[in-house]
Amino acid sequence: MPNCDNCHNKWNWKQTIKITTTLNPVMTCPYCGGKQYQTQKSKTKIGFLTTIVLLPLLLQPFFDIPGAFLLSLFPILAVIVILLYPFLMELSSKEEYINFSNDK
Repeated sequence: MPNCDNCHNKWNWKQTIKITTTLNPVMTCPYCGGKQYQTQKSKTKIGFLTTIVLLPLLLQPFFDIPGAFLLSLFPILAVIVILLYPFLMELSSKEEYINFSNDK
């Protein structure tokens, strides 16, 4: 579970899901009210986690998986991703961006 970078309080699962379901990248700590941002490392981990939902599409060409079974895997995997999401989230008090340039 994520910890606030300002007050160091640990957010619970329900708070994390509630706060992260908005499109706003700024998350407000439920304890201190400080602005929090998801770290770039955390975004990368969660990006890899969400690709698990697409895993059945990659397995389809190699195995003869019935379509009904394949379609039933999507919601199951989506629920697993939602359940694991808060455990991989890390917070920072500063917003981080991907640095595409080689400038240091």
